[in-house]
Amino acid sequence: MSSASPTSGTPLGRHLPLAGVLRLRRPSEIWFKPALSVVAAVAPPNLILLALGRLDLAMYTMAGSLCALYAHNRPYPARARVLAWVVLGMLASVAVSLVTASLTRDAVVLVTVGALLAAAQKTLCDATRIGPPGNVILTFISSASLFAPQTLGQVPGHLALTAAAGAFAWLVGMAPALVRPHGPERRATAQALNAAAAYAGTRGAGDGHTQARAAGYAAVQAAWQTLLSLPATGARAATRHALEALVVRAEVALAAPADTDPERLRDWARALRGTGRIPRTGTPHTAAPGAVADELLGVDAELDARPAPLWRGLGPLTPIAVRTALGCALAGYASLALGIGRPYWALVTAAALYQVNLTLTWSRTVQRVVGNLAGVLLFAAVAPLAHLGQAPLVLLCVAFNFGAEALITRNYWLGSVCVTPMALLITEFAGYQEPGELITERVVDTLVGALVGFLAAVVVTNRRAGDRVEQAVTAADRAREHAARLLAEPEPAPAALEAARRSLAAALADLRAIADAAAGEWWQRALPHERVVLAEQSGHRTLAATVRRRTACADRDTGTRTEDVRP
Repeated sequence: MSSASPTSGTPLGRHLPLAGVLRLRRPSEIWFKPALSVVAAVAPPNLILLALGRLDLAMYTMAGSLCALYAHNRPYPARARVLAWVVLGMLASVAVSLVTASLTRDAVVLVTVGALLAAAQKTLCDATRIGPPGNVILTFISSASLFAPQTLGQVPGHLALTAAAGAFAWLVGMAPALVRPHGPERRATAQALNAAAAYAGTRGAGDGHTQARAAGYAAVQAAWQTLLSLPATGARAATRHALEALVVRAEVALAAPADTDPERLRDWARALRGTGRIPRTGTPHTAAPGAVADELLGVDAELDARPAPLWRGLGPLTPIAVRTALGCALAGYASLALGIGRPYWALVTAAALYQVNLTLTWSRTVQRVVGNLAGVLLFAAVAPLAHLGQAPLVLLCVAFNFGAEALITRNYWLGSVCVTPMALLITEFAGYQEPGELITERVVDTLVGALVGFLAAVVVTNRRAGDRVEQAVTAADRAREHAARLLAEPEPAPAALEAARRSLAAALADLRAIADAAAGEWWQRALPHERVVLAEQSGHRTLAATVRRRTACADRDTGTRTEDVRP
C-alpha cells in the first residue's frame, strides 16, 4: 500500500477497458446445481413462515438458506467441512450485526461496523479460497441485519432461525452425494483433461498457445487440489487413485504437447461424465504394468505436507482489506449524507466490486451498475404482481434466486439483473414498501456505492503485487533448480523426481496467476516481465525434461520406443 506516483507505461486508462466487459460467456457446466440448491434451501423455510403468518422473519432464515450457494465444486467430504464453516461464518456475522443493532441506532456506527465486517469477510474468503459467491452474500446479509430493528432479547431467537436454516442448507448441499458420490472429483479431472487437450492441440506453438498452457496448468492444479482433499484410504481411495492417474496424463500432455493425442484426452474426459467406469490409462502399448503406480509416487508426500497457516495468506491481502473497509465505509457515509434510508445498499455495492486487481475491479463496477439498473427496471415491472399478496411475493423471490444463479456464470451483470429485484422484494417481507421510493433509493445507492467504492480502489494502491511477483519468480526458479539437480543424477529416486515435478508445476501456475493479477494494478514500480518470461520458459523446459526421463524409464521396462509413447 502506497501513494507513489504511477510508473510510466502503466497509465490508468490502459487498465480500464470497456470492450468485452459485458460480453456473455458460456454458462458454467454446473450452473444448475447452485440454482436448484438455493431454491431447495430457500423455498421451504419461506413457505413455512408464510403459512405461519411470520414472513417478517424471513430475513433470518434467508441468512442460513443462502449458504447452500457455496462449495459446489468441492468433493463431498471437503464440502461437508466447508459448508459447516460457511454456516458458522454466517451465524457469527449475523450475531455481530444483530447485537450491534440492538445496542445502538446510530447510523454512522452501524455503517462503520458493516464496513469492518465486509473487510473481514472479504479477507477470510479470499485467504481460504472459498470460491463463489465469496464474501458478497455474507456482506449482504450482515449489512441488512445491522439496520433491522432489534432488541437483545430477540437476538437468540433470530440466530436460532439462521442456524436451523443453515443446517437445512447443509443437507441440501450434501444431498447430491446420494446420487453421484464422486461427481465433483470426476468433473475436476475431466476439466484438467480437456484443458490439456486444448493445449496439446496447439502443439506447443502458434497463436494462443501461451494462454492455453496457463489455462491447462491452472486446471491441473485445481484437479490436484480437489483430489488431495479426499481421504487417502477407505472406500473413496480407489476412485481417487484412478483419477490421479488421469491427472498425471494431463500433466504429461502439458509438458510434452507435441507427443500427445488430444482426442484421447477428450475421450477420457467424456468417459468421466455420469457414473460409469473410470477409464484406465495404462495399456501394454503405453506403459509397463507398474508405470501408473510409479507416476503417482510423490502424491503421498503432498498429502503428508502440512498446509500453510492461514495467517500467511492474510498478509498479501492487506491492500484489498483496506480498500474494502474504506470503500464500504465511505459509500455508506455518502448514502447517509444524501438522506438515503438504506445505506447498506451502497455499502454492499462497494463490497461487491473488489477483485484481485484494479482492472477486474473496474470491470465488476461496470457490470454491477448495468445489472442493478436493469434489475430495477425488472422490479418495476413485477412489483404490481408482488403486491397481490405474500404468496406471489415469496414465489417471485424464489424465482429470482434461481435466475440469479442460472445466469451469473454467463456474466456478473446478467445475474445482477435478477439479484436486484430479489433484494428489493425481500425488503417487503416485513410490509408493503412504496415502489417508487425503493427504486429511487436503489438507483442512488448503486451509483454512490460504485463511484465511491471504485475511487477507494484507485486511492489505496497495491504495491505488494510487485513484491509477490518477485517472490513467485524466485520460488519458480528454486523449484526448477531442484528438479534440474535431480535430473542430473544418473538414477534419481522416482518419488523425489515426481514430487519435484509437481512442485515445479505448482510454482509455475502460481507465477502466472500472480503475474496476471499484478499486471492489472497501477501506481506501482515496473514489473519484472522479462524475469517472468524467462522463469516460465526455463521452467516448462525442465518439466518437459522430467517427462522425457519418466518416459525413458517406462521404455526400459516395456521395450517401446520413446516416440511411440502417447499420454
